[in-house]
Amino acid sequence: MKFRAILAGAAVLALSGAAQAQVVLKASHQFPGGKGDARDEMVQIIAREAKAANVGLEIQVYPGASLFKPNDQWNAMVNGQLDISSFPLDYASGKVPAFSATLMPGLVRNHDRAQRLNASPFMQEIKSKIEKAGVVVLADAWLAGAMASKKGCIRKPDDVKGVKIRSAGPTFAAMWQKAGASIVNIPSNEVYNALQTGVAEATDTSTGSFVSFRIYEQVKCITAPGDNALWFMYEPVLMSKRSFDKLNKQQQDALRAASKKSEEFFNKATKGLDDKMVETFKKNNVEVATLTPAEYDAWIKIAQESSYKQFASEVSDGKKLIDAALAVK
Repeated sequence: MKFRAILAGAAVLALSGAAQAQVVLKASHQFPGGKGDARDEMVQIIAREAKAANVGLEIQVYPGASLFKPNDQWNAMVNGQLDISSFPLDYASGKVPAFSATLMPGLVRNHDRAQRLNASPFMQEIKSKIEKAGVVVLADAWLAGAMASKKGCIRKPDDVKGVKIRSAGPTFAAMWQKAGASIVNIPSNEVYNALQTGVAEATDTSTGSFVSFRIYEQVKCITAPGDNALWFMYEPVLMSKRSFDKLNKQQQDALRAASKKSEEFFNKATKGLDDKMVETFKKNNVEVATLTPAEYDAWIKIAQESSYKQFASEVSDGKKLIDAALAVK
C-alpha cells in the first residue's frame, strides 16, 4: 500500500510539473473574431499550429479589442504584459515615428510590390527598429486599403474638401488635410459608429476592415485599390521580445514554423480581400470607383507636398527610408 501511495504521489508531482511546463500566451487584436477576418485567422493559425506542435505552448486569442484597446497593444507588448498581437504598425508611430513609413500614400501601389518590399533593405530597417523597441515580427502582412464617403466618390483631391475624414495614421492625415479635409482620430473598430453619428463623413482603412466592420452600411461610394492603390498598410503579427526570449528553443522553433504557415495563408488571401470588398459593397448597392493613373498622380503630388515632406523633416532618417522603399521595383 505504501509503495502504491509513493507511486501515486510521484504521478501527482509529474502532472504538476507538466502543468507548470505548459506556457500560456495571450494574443490580442482589434478585429472581429470568427467572422472570416484574415488578420484574426493569421493569429488563430499560429495558435492552432503551436498547440499541435506539442511543445507545451498554448495561445489564447482575444479578438475584437476584448483584452486591450487597439492603441494600447504596442506598449503592452514592449512591457511584456501582452505576448502577441496582429497590429497595424503605424498605430505605434507616436512611439517610433519611422513606423509611419509603413502607411505612406503611394509607397506600395500593388500586392506584388508589397511582397518585394518584405525582403528589401527598407523592411530590414523597419524590423530592426521594431526589435530595438522590444518587439519581434512573427509574420508579415500588407493590406491594401480604400477610401469611402457618405457624400460620394473620392477620386480627386477636391472630393475631400471640407469633409470630416477618419485617417488611419499621420501620413494620410497630412495628405487629407493638404487637400482640405478635417481629420477624425479614431481606430478602425470605431469607424462604423463615427459614420453613423456624423462624427466622420468619410474614412480610409484596409479592405479587410471595410468588410468586417460593415462600413458598406454607412457610405455611398468606395474607392477600391484597383491597379493604383493609394493605401497600403503593414499589419504584421508581432510578439513581445520579452515573451519570445522566455520560450525554450523548441517552443521558439514551433512558433516560427506556425508563423510561416500563417504568413503563407495571408499571402494567398490578401488579394482576395480586395475582391471580396468590391463584391460586398456592390451587393449592398454602394458605388465602387477606382483611381485612374492621372487621379493617382494628382494624389501623389499632394502627398509629396505634405506626407512625404513632413516625414522627411520630422523623422531623422525619414528621407532615407522613403528613398529605400521607392527604390524597390
